[in-house]
Amino acid sequence: MTAASQSRNLLTRTLFYSDFSVFYYSFEAMNILESFITLWVVIDPIGTIPVFIAVTTGMNAATRRSTAFTATFVSIGVLLFFLILGQLLIDALGISLLSFQVAGGIVLFLFALTMIFGEPKQETDLNTKELDEERPKQDRPSPAIFPLAVPSLASPGAMLAIVLLTDNNEFSILSQAVTAMVMVAVLLAAFVAMLMAEPIIRLIGNSGAAIISRVMGMILASVAADAVLTAILEILRTGSV
Repeated sequence: MTAASQSRNLLTRTLFYSDFSVFYYSFEAMNILESFITLWVVIDPIGTIPVFIAVTTGMNAATRRSTAFTATFVSIGVLLFFLILGQLLIDALGISLLSFQVAGGIVLFLFALTMIFGEPKQETDLNTKELDEERPKQDRPSPAIFPLAVPSLASPGAMLAIVLLTDNNEFSILSQAVTAMVMVAVLLAAFVAMLMAEPIIRLIGNSGAAIISRVMGMILASVAADAVLTAILEILRTGSV
């Protein structure tokens, strides 16, 4: 083989691997963007702001910061639990992932409908808080745990979404680690939003927060419908669940 043909072969391989790398990283970037949007919608940092303001009324600045930190730390722990063990629990119960994807997509879609047509997130969580206040004081959990960490940040929708976004059969360990980092980034954004709660709510108002929540609900409904349709098409293609 001549030097010229060797150079051509080397150039061809270089171009091939270059094109493949561009495609691979573009695909990964789209997955990261999809994970970010999905987790931002189901965690809803903006919708948590009115809840935070309500449950920290009367607290001094240091206590509010401590409450925001504890709520963020606990919600990270809860969602990491579902990220690591969620699918193992599903497998232990003998549930196929396609069935779970269909059910999960339907639940997320219904969750999105409550965001669009139901009460704003802050009203729902605060109604739950009011019911909790009827319990004896010694039996009440810390407001950082309830309702801030669960169900405001680590909502049922967020728990379900993190399991779907880290499917062991579809995503590599690296991709799941990236999703975990995206989840932590969204929760850190929620932490910052809680620290800046009063200026933000003065800027956008409760009406602005409700509008943002409804737009996020539309996006989540689209993501949920796509998950259901993808699972159904896969069942039809393979002929089995």
